[in-house]
Amino acid sequence: MISRKRFIRNIGAGIAATVASPAILPLFSCDGQESKAEEGGNGLFFKISLAEWSLNRLIFGGQLDHLDFPSYAKEKFGISAVEYVNQFFKDKAEDQAYLKEMKRRCDDQGITSVLIMCDLEGDLGDADAISRKQAVENHYKWVEAAQFLGCHAIRVNAAGRGTAAEVAQRVTESLRQLASFAQDYGISVIVENHGGYSSDGIWLSKVMQDVALPNCGTLPDIGNFCIRRSEPSEQTIEAYLAAECLEEYDRYKGTEELLPFAKGVSAKTYDFDKQGNESSIDYKRILKLMRDARFSGYVGIEYEGHNLPADEGIAKTKAMLERLGQEMA
Repeated sequence: MISRKRFIRNIGAGIAATVASPAILPLFSCDGQESKAEEGGNGLFFKISLAEWSLNRLIFGGQLDHLDFPSYAKEKFGISAVEYVNQFFKDKAEDQAYLKEMKRRCDDQGITSVLIMCDLEGDLGDADAISRKQAVENHYKWVEAAQFLGCHAIRVNAAGRGTAAEVAQRVTESLRQLASFAQDYGISVIVENHGGYSSDGIWLSKVMQDVALPNCGTLPDIGNFCIRRSEPSEQTIEAYLAAECLEEYDRYKGTEELLPFAKGVSAKTYDFDKQGNESSIDYKRILKLMRDARFSGYVGIEYEGHNLPADEGIAKTKAMLERLGQEMA
């Protein structure tokens, strides 16, 4: 049976919220999906995608099938770019028939598959060398699936036990191995600030500098700078999310530190004021940081609130991003 500590660590890594020729991409500013905003569109300096995690309650509850997610994004919200979560098709990474159906549905509707958020495949900073090697290799199938689907990246977690320096060294070695493998598939490996040391902007920036590979970068999650939480009341994702944050890194400082390496951004939202702005995060300030860093890639909507239905939270996030982005045009 899985230990409670192991479960909590796995849940922490799983909150979220994942062409045969090689592609070498510049380290800080990448051509391709993750870089250039569409010309002549809505006047934004970035592109908008929808993270599947926004709909996790519908999917976990059986009200929405993973295969229908892309069409749901386009028909409900007018969003034609999607970010998958591997938990929703965890046993399908090597199922060619299933992947072909995913790709067909996107191709038929002109929908771009942006990335796969990968969780629960082991810790890239595991203290045990054998377990760490296995964690790296567990991600290989998702690299191959990402290439097949037309994604530009997989999102991974930089988790592990030990001191900050110990975990950084192990994560750096793992990312080098994984990114080297992914390079032959034209896929980037991007790390999200996802709790623990990874939510420390300086720590993760140093890891990126030490990895120093063109297809390894970050996915700054604007709402994920909690370094340490209280113990969850029970062993569920909902309880983990509800646990009190005991130590939080400054989100604006962290975002600024991670943006030079960013190959995507996760726009986490929870609730909104009467003006339609996120009530706990200054997104005008966040977008200014993005513009100053010359980021022009995908901003993935990741609604994680509980006061509004998911559909309404997603729509409000999209409207806010478009309004603030157009004000900066």
